[in-house]
This record gives sequence, structure tokens and C-alpha cells, in this order.
Amino acid sequence: MKSESKKNLSLLIIVIAFVAFVYGTIKAMAIVERTHVGTSNGVYRSYVTTSEAIQDKAFSLTQHCRDALCEVQTLLDFVTEIPYRTATFQQYSAQKTIQQNFGDCDDKSNLLISMLHALGKEAYFVLVPKHIFIITAIEDKRLDRTKGLWVNGKKYYILESTAKGSKVGFPLQYKLKEIDVIVEPFSNEKIPLRTLEWKR
Repeated sequence: MKSESKKNLSLLIIVIAFVAFVYGTIKAMAIVERTHVGTSNGVYRSYVTTSEAIQDKAFSLTQHCRDALCEVQTLLDFVTEIPYRTATFQQYSAQKTIQQNFGDCDDKSNLLISMLHALGKEAYFVLVPKHIFIITAIEDKRLDRTKGLWVNGKKYYILESTAKGSKVGFPLQYKLKEIDVIVEPFSNEKIPLRTLEWKR
């Protein structure tokens, strides 16, 4: 009788361990699907955040602003003032990039787009060979003469996080055919590219 009980207990432990393993595997796959996107150059991993600290930072930086252009330019100014530097091949979170006060295009773009998201701004990652930048849609007459990246008939302005002092509407430094993917970083969905133009 005792050996039967031990056998049943062992079986129960094995079943519980198996269920825990399956659950952990499914959860890990969901995280990978949410944070990784395939490109022609390999896999890009997003480190965007909706943390309270980053939200507070975005709101405190832009509290003086009266319009969207001011908000976006203020966040861009903050990120471009962070020195461009890479120490390792590791990507850092938005908070870590602020704390260490340096980052590469991945780190600085993750920080910028996280703060834009905190303010409810529409923004996407654009992945090109060995680089990443951000595009955002802003309705402002002051930008009418500024060229933008038209994606599926809608105008977006480039935000270059690595160019100190850069302005909203940074010039496109790549050929249109070099744009590998455009990604919504919080859902990790690739934007279907039906039409892509660089114009006013």
C-alpha cells in the first residue's frame, strides 16, 4: 500500500513538473514573439517599456510644451544629448540608458520611443542595415515644407536619436529599398509596406 502511494505521489510530481515546463515554455515563446522581430540582417530585439519611471520622465520633460511638435522635439533633444557609445553588444533598457548616460542607436531609440508612447504619440521603429531610427506622425503647419517618409500614403517625420541637436524631420540617410522593416514596437507587428516615398 505504501509503495502504491509513493508511486502515485511520484507520478503526480512528474505531471506537475511537466505542466510547469509546458507553461514556462509557452510564456517564454510569447515574450520572444513580443520582443523579437526578424530582419534580413538577423533578429532585432525590442527593449521598449511602459514603466512608471519613463512615463514620469516624459511628462516632466514636456510639461512646458503647448503642442505636439514641442513635446516630440523636447524628448528628441533629451535623448540626443545622451552620448552615443557602445560598450558591449548588449542592448540596455530605457532606464539603464538614462542611468549610464550613454547608448547606441538601439538603446537611444528604445528610450525615445518609450517616452513618445508614454505621451500617446504614434511612432514606429525603422530598421535599416546596421541602424535603427524612429518615425512619428505630427500635424503641424511648421512642418509642411519638411520632407517626410510617406508610408502607405501617410506622412511621418524621422527622429534620429544619435545625431546631437537633430530636429524633427531629420533627412533620410538611406535609400528607400534599404528600409528592411517598420515595426510597431509595443505589439511587435511589422507594418505592411504597400507604398513608401520620401517627399514633402
